[in-house]
Amino acid sequence: MAVIRVCSIPSCGNPLLAKSFCRLHYKRWLAHGDPTFTKFHRFSSCVLKGCSKPAKARGLCGAHHERWRRHGSPYGGRTPKGEPERYLRENILTYDGDDCIFWPFADLDGYGRMMQDGKCRRVSRIVCEEVNGPPPTDDHEAAHSCGNGDLGCATKGHLSWKTPTENTMDKFLHGRIARGTALPQSKLTEVQVRQIRALCGRLFNREIAERFGINETTVRQIHKRERWAWLE
Repeated sequence: MAVIRVCSIPSCGNPLLAKSFCRLHYKRWLAHGDPTFTKFHRFSSCVLKGCSKPAKARGLCGAHHERWRRHGSPYGGRTPKGEPERYLRENILTYDGDDCIFWPFADLDGYGRMMQDGKCRRVSRIVCEEVNGPPPTDDHEAAHSCGNGDLGCATKGHLSWKTPTENTMDKFLHGRIARGTALPQSKLTEVQVRQIRALCGRLFNREIAERFGINETTVRQIHKRERWAWLE
């Protein structure tokens, strides 16, 4: 007669599934690291020293549990303290070539970022300050001549201070922002926009709108260069 192996938890008696536990206790072990875990046995905060965030599973907060799930350790995937600053000083600021150096650490919307003086800052802005000095105004942005800022480029030779308008125009030139006929909702071509401008003062806006299948507001905005302003 075959021997039925049962769960190792005393007084359980259910058939064995894995790790010497039955299905119920094995699921508790997977989720919480404790096969005897019950709804009355909960951690109020993360069990790791120095972390006071609410516990989510296995006695860990959401961030540490995700690291455990991905790396097998609640400390896995963490960048060593001081490594971004060292990389900035030794690899970014000493490089005089023209190829893009892409930031290998944390990013935000593709732009590299790092902690400096207790604040999370864009690496491109830090590098631009180091190379070109403080921005002329608080509104100036660190613009990339390569067009790869949103990919994390931090090459110092590619960075300069530009106004938001100048930076946006650069993005258009680099193809990072769709405009004109590249927009799926666009109803006009560049040729038609030039024709509309040429008809300004020669026809009523209503007549121009009917001719091109658009509304009068759009005609006025094109004449005032509130739309298609980049098209000469």
